[in-house]
Amino acid sequence: MRQALHAAVLALAVAGGISGCATLDEKQREWIFQPSDRTWYGGLAAAQGMADVWIAFTSAETGEPVRLHGLWLPQGDADAPVLLYLHGARYDVRGSAHRMRRMHELGYAVLGIDYRGFGQSSKALPSEDLAHEDALAAWRWLAERQPGVPRHIFGHSLGGAIAVRLAAEVPDAAGLIVEGSFPSIPDVVGSFEWGWLPVSPLITQRFDAASRIGAVRAPVLVVHGSEDRLISPRLGRELYERAPEPKRWLLVEGGSHHNTNSLGQPQYREAVAALFGVGVPAPGRLAGARPETVGR
Repeated sequence: MRQALHAAVLALAVAGGISGCATLDEKQREWIFQPSDRTWYGGLAAAQGMADVWIAFTSAETGEPVRLHGLWLPQGDADAPVLLYLHGARYDVRGSAHRMRRMHELGYAVLGIDYRGFGQSSKALPSEDLAHEDALAAWRWLAERQPGVPRHIFGHSLGGAIAVRLAAEVPDAAGLIVEGSFPSIPDVVGSFEWGWLPVSPLITQRFDAASRIGAVRAPVLVVHGSEDRLISPRLGRELYERAPEPKRWLLVEGGSHHNTNSLGQPQYREAVAALFGVGVPAPGRLAGARPETVGR
């Protein structure tokens, strides 16, 4: 994603004056999502044993029928809270199966979905609005599948911005978890080497989580790795600062954009239990967390 956005910054500066708006928007959607049916290394093995589910609906955005593919990992307890997992760019949902399993270990039943254009879901060029529509369809599927149980939302990286928008618009989210995410795409672009170029007005796919997170009516957990070289921890902190109470900031020491969820599992366990009442916190002091990052 970082390489693609670096290229996008330079391309936007050049293409802004010579390309039509539609073409520019399509290119941004390609650069930001990088849709594919590829999976992260180890994703196939991690997804083994998860149930394939299909979510069908008619898109209000396009008027076309949509079929989303998802992976479902239930709990033995039918009353367990459920978690909608929204992945980031480039890889399909199988690439996030390892994170889904770790959240399952904390006490959640977990549904992860592929947006249109990813994996086995309907073929289309995804966009911010289409991905939001897909997330909302999955949210409604969970309500029908698991009525009466608390539903939480988890978003990683680009999926964090999708998660914030969903949590801001639905009235029944019990919690929001955002990992390795950002206030907006212009903020991410501005953090790059060529970020000083005046390309922000040309960005159509803005993913403006910063302006939306204040409308979230559920507790918010924002997690970031201290060594994240793709999305700066500063950007994660800025998103956290805009969130309403109750909220919690968790900085995982040594965590990268890809291993923070694994490395920070003890901190996750404590934070999820304390903020959302899910699972049981591990005894003793949290390993690898700065004192100021453990509290709200």
